[in-house]
Amino acid sequence: MPHADEPEDGYTQLRDRVAGGMKAPLLVKMGMTLAEVDRGRVVFEGTPDSSDFNPMGSVHGGYAATLLDSACGMAVQSALEAGRGHTTLELKVSYLKALTDRSGTVRATGRVISVGRRVGFAEAELRDGKGQLCATATSTLLVFDAPPRPPEA
Repeated sequence: MPHADEPEDGYTQLRDRVAGGMKAPLLVKMGMTLAEVDRGRVVFEGTPDSSDFNPMGSVHGGYAATLLDSACGMAVQSALEAGRGHTTLELKVSYLKALTDRSGTVRATGRVISVGRRVGFAEAELRDGKGQLCATATSTLLVFDAPPRPPEA
């Protein structure tokens, strides 16, 4: 276990976020939650409604893409050593079934394919409340030394 002044590994950071109910501002805005964390695997949840609609009356593709990008990224983060971070280089999303305000709580499950010193690869799938596959994604992520975090006030 790291001392108070030592950085935690990615898995411990994410596990502590879930336990503490901490959310990134974007997740709060979009009503999404990091629901499960394991090493190399995470699950995000959200419940789309009409406020997420595009002009055609279905949930905007960006909603699904946000869940899938988050799932891929945090799956990689959960596999990183202390002091390491990531950012998305590429995200490919395939939409298979439209989300609507009747989709229920949707779950994006992200899994690590491979993580190296400089690059990580992950995949994710998004299922609706009935368990039907709605979208899939693959992602390439840049892995880097994270800048030190400023002390909390």
